[in-house]
Amino acid sequence: MKRSSHCRKFRNHGLSRREMLQNAACGFGAVALSSLMADSNYAGLVSDDEPSKPNSLRSRKSHFAPKVKRVVYLYMDGGPSQVDTFDPKPQLAKENGKPFKMQIEPTQFNNIGNTLASPWKFNQHGECGTPVSELFPHVAKHVDDMAVIRSMVSNFSEHTNANYFLHTGNGFQGRPSMGAWVGYGLGSECNDLPGFIVLNGGLIPPGGLDCFNSGFLPATYQGSIFNAGNTPIANIRRGEKTDRLQRNKLDLLNQLDRNVSEQRGSVDQIESAIANYELAYRMQGSVPNLASLEGETEQTREMYGLNQQSKGTATFGRQCLVARRLLERGVRFIELTCPGVGHDRWDQHTNLKNGHAENARAVDQGIGALLTDLKQRGMFDDTLVIWSGEFGRTPFAQGSNGRDHNPFGFSLWLAGGGIKGGTILGSTDEYGYKAIENKVEIHDLHATMLHLLGLEHKRLTYRWSGRDMRLTDVHGKLIPQILS
Repeated sequence: MKRSSHCRKFRNHGLSRREMLQNAACGFGAVALSSLMADSNYAGLVSDDEPSKPNSLRSRKSHFAPKVKRVVYLYMDGGPSQVDTFDPKPQLAKENGKPFKMQIEPTQFNNIGNTLASPWKFNQHGECGTPVSELFPHVAKHVDDMAVIRSMVSNFSEHTNANYFLHTGNGFQGRPSMGAWVGYGLGSECNDLPGFIVLNGGLIPPGGLDCFNSGFLPATYQGSIFNAGNTPIANIRRGEKTDRLQRNKLDLLNQLDRNVSEQRGSVDQIESAIANYELAYRMQGSVPNLASLEGETEQTREMYGLNQQSKGTATFGRQCLVARRLLERGVRFIELTCPGVGHDRWDQHTNLKNGHAENARAVDQGIGALLTDLKQRGMFDDTLVIWSGEFGRTPFAQGSNGRDHNPFGFSLWLAGGGIKGGTILGSTDEYGYKAIENKVEIHDLHATMLHLLGLEHKRLTYRWSGRDMRLTDVHGKLIPQILS
């Protein structure tokens, strides 16, 4: 049928990449090409100046030789108290119950009490002698591999904004999460799992799923939420009677999407939808195997605390074990959230002693096991592990037995490849209230994390709204004191 030259609905397109491959599919060379394209190591090395190409989860070269390949972020939702975990302050015991002597900054609440000593003892551990609270007997065994930063600061004292700031480098909703930036910069080493996975222990932080979103980056890079248990993703099992029937449906759906994409040009939503449909199809085979722990030994289960009866310990231990299994499969960025233990996260405005004890008991054994397991399997040196909340807590009481939010000086630790173990960086004042030496900002943490992955944080940019955006905004510097 002859096309009318006056038909406005007809548009003469050049031969697209997909049309070329489709038309050449019968050729012997195309058979070899299809095999190579199925392997991300061959298919995905896009140029360094084109990292923002939609549907680009394929592995890419870093800016320079990386120290680590992947990141595990142990997110302690709510804000653990630095003076009860990794920053001992004897002065608090001396002045316990007395009016707090320093000028008090505005906090979230006004029920300000007196100076409050830590209910827990600190002991020195390892060859380095780093002091750790008795809350963390398992983590304390690894201090020779850890760098503890005692001088972290945040720009926000409210959970939602502080969570956005910690995860995205900006205190407001809508920016890409750090895991999304890592996927955008490096792609993925795994063909049948997302590059950025959040293992949800039961508590999504204030700020919601936007803490793990892709923001203005292509939607391919957003975090995928895996829940605890044997079915981490709803409806992951095949609904059709045969694999061929599902494959046919998926092919039709993708073809319809491609037709629109070819008519209108590259559209992130369409390209990402195609990529996500295909990834979901492959995950139907990979996720059930990942979630099944039948192949793990009883010794491994015991080490991670899977048989523990205390609140949250088995849940978080399973998360840590699944995290190790994800790392083995090449997942680039994994974040773990806290399990529910009957208290409000680490956010103990009241009942500090019971609340922090329950939260620490839930996560301590699993974290210790993960660090041990990574070493035993030869994965520790190319994995970065980070432990932190969004801020710390006040050294004075809220009411009589709680602590308020404190963004002015708090602690976190890092371990793994490129980290100088047995290190303590920075300090707070004698009460543990404000950072006074080697102050470290969230942007510095992000810059250092990217550096260890082989990414220069000033070069990792995305053009949006007329500006080259980055995770560190216009800030951020490396933390050389903790780098090996």
